[in-house]
Formats: sequence, structure tokens, C-alpha cells
Amino acid sequence: MKFFIKFEKGLSGLGALLSSLFIISLILLILTEIFSRTFLDRSTMIADEYSGYFYLASVFLGLGYTFSQKGHIRINILTSRLPKKIQNYFDIFAGTVTLAVISFILYRVTLMMLDSYNFNILSEGVSETPIYLTQIPMIVGSFIFVVSLMAFIVKRMKNDS
Repeated sequence: MKFFIKFEKGLSGLGALLSSLFIISLILLILTEIFSRTFLDRSTMIADEYSGYFYLASVFLGLGYTFSQKGHIRINILTSRLPKKIQNYFDIFAGTVTLAVISFILYRVTLMMLDSYNFNILSEGVSETPIYLTQIPMIVGSFIFVVSLMAFIVKRMKNDS
């Protein structure tokens, strides 16, 4: 079990690193667009499109790390008044429901990416980027989130917050 918890920690850390790199890339892309328009009187023609892709990637890749660091909003106005053992049961239940929902999202996003690949769907922008490439971070981020949720449930079952 310790191996799985360590694996989750490393995987969510990798997701956070990739998320950070996408945010840095987003900033650099916007700065390049500003510089290009201001001083060269030209546009990259892709900044708006790719900034959306980079933002999406940074959000999805950061989900697991944010969850493992308790960064997601939790409404515990009722459960905070309960004994620790009952709180633990509520956490396990909520984690299991969330795991089911995110697993379904992972499944559907994977199907969407496969459809985009099989039908060779391209973006409508100037770049004509294959859409499946932009959907890969959604799959990876959802997978990392699923692993983080499983680790959360395991920790709660062991009463190891």
C-alpha cells in the first residue's frame, strides 16, 4: 500500500509540474503575441487558440495534485460537527462517488479523443491542429485525478488522513 501512496504522490507531482509548464508556455505565448503585434505589426495567428489548449491542459493536469494537497473546495459545515469516525465514513462515501464520476469522465474523454483521432478532426483555426492532441492532457489529468482519489480512499480506510 505504501508503494501505491508513493506512486500517487509522484504521479500527482508530475501532473503539477506539467501543469506549471503549460502555464509558463501560456504566458510566453501571450507575451510573444503582444511583442509581435506591438513591435512587428504581425500576429502569430495561433495565440488565442493555443492559449485555450494550454489553459485546459494546465487545469486537467493539476487536478490530482490540487486534490492531494487538499486544495479543492470542501463543504463540511455538517460533517465537521460529527465524530472523527463518522467523518471518515462520509469522506470514504464522498470519495467513492467522486471516483465513480471522474472515472466516467475519464472513460468519455478517452472515447472522445479516439473519435477525434479516427475521424481526423482538425481545429477550425489557422493552425488546423489535430484535436486529439489537445485532448490527451484531459485523459492524463483525469487519470491522475482517479489515482489521487483512490489513494485518498485507501488512506481514509486505514484512518491515515
